[in-house]
Amino acid sequence: MTGKPLRADARRNRDALLAKARELFAAGCFDMRFDDFARLAGVGTGTLYRHFPTREALAEAVYREELTAICAQARELRATLPAGQALATFLRGLVTHLHTHQGLAQTLATLMATRSGTLAEGGRELGQAVTDLLAAGVEQGSVRDDVGTGAVMMALQGICVACGEPGSRADADGVVTLVLDGLRPRPSAGAPAP
Repeated sequence: MTGKPLRADARRNRDALLAKARELFAAGCFDMRFDDFARLAGVGTGTLYRHFPTREALAEAVYREELTAICAQARELRATLPAGQALATFLRGLVTHLHTHQGLAQTLATLMATRSGTLAEGGRELGQAVTDLLAAGVEQGSVRDDVGTGAVMMALQGICVACGEPGSRADADGVVTLVLDGLRPRPSAGAPAP
């Protein structure tokens, strides 16, 4: 697609395809016949291919929209809550989102294997959201300053890959608890442990 704005009908068709794909991916239907996305969205196959020439292009567009919403939520939490609470709320909310949309988590895991440009860009955007939350926590003293974004992103990637496995929700919550506990500032040398 070029960068030109879409006509109203083309925008509606694109939005219908994205909404149906989001619904189907959430239900774990990533592997269905590609042309069926058009039929289920109520548009022609030509419209599907005009907007999304491949299944991966459709998945990346859904991923991009989801990631934009997730990053916007991180910014809102950072602006409205104390830093430590914002980080905890964001990480726990992300786990809830991934488990509510397990098909999307599986799609993201599939896209991670492709190393696509959209995924890399999205990973940087999510990484920046996490970096900003961590920096706010360091500034307010609720997060230690010697743990980087990479460690938190690695934990999130592991959660995404494990999504849908038996017991994964409880384990994911446990990983978030470990991450949050590990991010708390350490007591000063000589200070009593809490």
